[in-house]
Amino acid sequence: MAYLYPDFLESAEARPIRILAEYLEPLRRFKDQQIQDTVVFFGSARVDSRERAERALRTLRARGVEGADEAYQAELTKTRKALEWARYYEDARELARLLTTWSQTLPSGNHRFVVTSGGGPGIMEAANRGAREAGGKTIGLNIRLPFEQGANPYITDGLHFEFHYFFMRKFWFAYLAKALVIFPGGFGTLDELFEILTLVQTDKLSKKIDVLLYGRDYWDQVLNLKPIGEWGAIAEQDLELLNYADTPAAAFELLRDHLVTHHLEPPTAQEADAPGIARTRG
Repeated sequence: MAYLYPDFLESAEARPIRILAEYLEPLRRFKDQQIQDTVVFFGSARVDSRERAERALRTLRARGVEGADEAYQAELTKTRKALEWARYYEDARELARLLTTWSQTLPSGNHRFVVTSGGGPGIMEAANRGAREAGGKTIGLNIRLPFEQGANPYITDGLHFEFHYFFMRKFWFAYLAKALVIFPGGFGTLDELFEILTLVQTDKLSKKIDVLLYGRDYWDQVLNLKPIGEWGAIAEQDLELLNYADTPAAAFELLRDHLVTHHLEPPTAQEADAPGIARTRG
């Protein structure tokens, strides 16, 4: 039987079947686990926890006296920077904990605003970890790459997904999301940010989605979008698609206000007609 024949399923001719599988199989699992919607966290995979960063610094210092040689100094500078960088891990962890604790108080038969990440290390791990520490479900949408670390250990059983196709992974990031939290990161983080901004700008999302940049000291240096508006490449009001926060408490307040206003009050006619996991539950 063709649908049980591995050589065929892995062939070029069966690519449409594999793509469809990466839509239908997650859809079934989300329904089974009663996941209604998500809040997605993006950020660098290279950020480590404060505990691990401090341990690395202690280990390095134990190797020799500061100033011993140029290589040691360079490594010391890098390790100190990693410790500074670790605050974003701890902030993502705390924000995910606050959001999950609040979402569990909502009167719903489904799981609302479930913290979701790319499933890997760094900010992704921090988000999944904070949600798990709050006792909630948490999702990891991982991508299979040749030289990538595996999934972090904080993802809820049954909600760890491994994708082959980037575009199907991006679909699931966007499809259920009611808000996006962007922590400092690199090319992958920027890719996801601009993907969502483009969908919002072009009205390809039927829902109101909040895009929150966390850490102005980083983003103000990396992402100055004002000239794009001044040159006329985007409308001036497009810059208002972004919000900013610098503490977990401030970020949580912005997210909660958005979610309550746009996703807990009675839906508009357009939102009520939009397809979604909860609506297709039967």
